[in-house]
Parts: sequence; C-alpha cells; structure tokens
Amino acid sequence: MVELKIEKDQMDVDDASKGEGLKQYYITKIEELQLIVTEKTQNLRRLQAQRNELNAKVRMLREELQLLQEQGSYVGEVVKPMDKKKVLVKVHPEGKFVVDIDKNIDINDVTPNSRVALRNDSYTLHKILPNKVDPLVSLMMVEKVPDSTYEMVGGLDKQIKEIKEVIELPVKHPELFEALGIAQPKGVLLYGPPGTGKTLLARAVAHHTDCTFIRVSGSELVQKFIGEGSRMVRELFVMA
Repeated sequence: MVELKIEKDQMDVDDASKGEGLKQYYITKIEELQLIVTEKTQNLRRLQAQRNELNAKVRMLREELQLLQEQGSYVGEVVKPMDKKKVLVKVHPEGKFVVDIDKNIDINDVTPNSRVALRNDSYTLHKILPNKVDPLVSLMMVEKVPDSTYEMVGGLDKQIKEIKEVIELPVKHPELFEALGIAQPKGVLLYGPPGTGKTLLARAVAHHTDCTFIRVSGSELVQKFIGEGSRMVRELFVMA
C-alpha cells in the first residue's frame, strides 16, 4: 500500500510539472506572436505613410502636367482699372489693351503696376502674378535686423537726434503725425567723407526701428541701358 501511494504521488508531481511547463510554453509562444503582430503593425503604418507620401507626389505631378498641357498666357502689367469688369493692361511688345477680368479675380486686387496673366485666345485677365524682382536685386546684401546701436556712433549726437525725429519717430509713433495733420518725412540723405559713420548710423536706425537693412552700392545701379537703373531701384523697394 505504501508503494502504491508513493507511485501515485510521483505521478501527480509529474502531471503538475508537465502542466506548468505547457503553460510556460504557451505564454512564451503568445509573447512571440504579440511581438510579430506589433512588428507587422509598425510595418503596415510605415507603408501607409509611404503610400500617402507617394499619392501626394502623384497629385502634384498631375497638377504640374495639367498646367504644362494648358495653353500659355501672356504676361502684362496693369496700367489702371477702367471699371469693375475691365482694366487697361500693357503687354510688351504688342501695346496697351482694355481686357476683361475673370469672375474669379477680385477687382480690388488688381492694382496699377501689378503683373497679370492674360489668356492667349481672349486676353482675359485670369491670374495675378507675384512681383518680379531682378536677380541682381535679390543678390544684394540683406541683413534682417542689425546689432548696431546709437551708442556705437560717436560725435554725431546732433545728427542722431535729427534722424530719430525724421525716421524713427514716424515708424514707431505715426499717430503723432496724424494728430498734427502733417505728412511723414520720406527719408534722409547722409553725406560725408568715408569713415564718418554713415553706414553705421543707418544700421543703428534699422536696429532701433526693427527694420531690414539692405546695403546697396551706387555702382550696382548703373546699367548699360536707359531705364534699367530706375527699374532696379523700384524693384529694390519692392523687395524691401
């Protein structure tokens, strides 16, 4: 009887150890499958992101292809609006034309000297183009906000005071001029021999008024053809 009881207890222990081992096996297997599922999910999300990116590129290429397949337009310059539906446009070298305005264009956006696109068949104004800036102008030295201050300029206290009144005051407090009913000054001309602080003073003004500083040499505006220099000056102010 004792031997039978020992054998039965031994069998129970073996069954328990087998059940525990089987349970541990299934737990390990489940964890492995969960890792595989997580990896597959991440791969699926990555592929979906790539698909969305490729779809966006396809849409962009289709839009560009559609634009390339469309007929070209004439580029003109607005002289002046005639009424709510017509505008006088100058097209080089053909001349000036009174053209219709497309219904999608707001007449308030059509201002003199603005560049516009005209359909080649009907000369209808269908798009307002951005201002064209000469590459030579865009390559001029531009400094967003210089770090120069009035304290760096010595011996020009009187000139600094006058510049503050003429330039800095209208920029920071334009309401004072409106209250007095006087026009704001358009600008100042600094002259003098080299090394007297003209450029440094201009940089300090730009710093204190939080304005962009564009440094242009007069020789850069001297061009071969008549009218090119004045055009570059206009485009320089457009870029500013």
